[in-house]
Amino acid sequence: MSVHPPAALAAGAGPPQKRPLRCYTDSVSRLIVYVDGFNFYYGAVKQTPYKWLNFNKLFKILFPKDDLVLVRYFTARVKNNPLNPGQRERQGTYLRALRTLPDFEIHEGFFLSHPVNMPVAPPGTGFARVLKFEEKGSDVNLATYLMLDAIEDRFDTAVVVSHDSDLALPIQIVNERLGKPVGVVGYDPRFQRKYGKRPRTSKSLRKVAAFYKTLRESAFKRAQFPDVVQSQDGPLHKPSGW
Repeated sequence: MSVHPPAALAAGAGPPQKRPLRCYTDSVSRLIVYVDGFNFYYGAVKQTPYKWLNFNKLFKILFPKDDLVLVRYFTARVKNNPLNPGQRERQGTYLRALRTLPDFEIHEGFFLSHPVNMPVAPPGTGFARVLKFEEKGSDVNLATYLMLDAIEDRFDTAVVVSHDSDLALPIQIVNERLGKPVGVVGYDPRFQRKYGKRPRTSKSLRKVAAFYKTLRESAFKRAQFPDVVQSQDGPLHKPSGW
């Protein structure tokens, strides 16, 4: 499929002019949600009983007046970790459950693990050799699809679920230069504290977002998959401990 950028972005057209944003509450709009998977997991559902989450249901709860046309979920396959046995299998089961959802696409980056020497925290001294786990590609993939979908006019409103400040520039560009409102969804600090998390937010994202919403525990409770999800390959059971 060829991509035809707006005239303001065409070669030689000069810098694009900032256009006024349509308020996302003006009317029913086509909505695409972009979920930064690892950021969401560690920021929202890790250490909680809400990992078996139906994202389509969650965002229909959060944006009941909009037409949810697509959820894009950006993640990577985790490596086997002796400190967290079974995590790869649990993730695989969950991804298969997510693939049963209509209008839902999973975009996979890649996951790295390698030993590195890291300085010991004070009052210790010297270095310790540790395994470092890194997820690569999700933020770049999310930014790319956000801008591509905006250029191709696939949505009227977009929502980014993340507190990664690296996403501030693509959000700002789509908001200001392509004239499509991009909001940000963050995590309720009270919910995070309840489950032993350090509350985190991104001032950079809130500054450039067309609007900001907070995910609360009541929405997580209402948006869980049933314990058994039927798929083309047979029943998928909620992982033990979830």
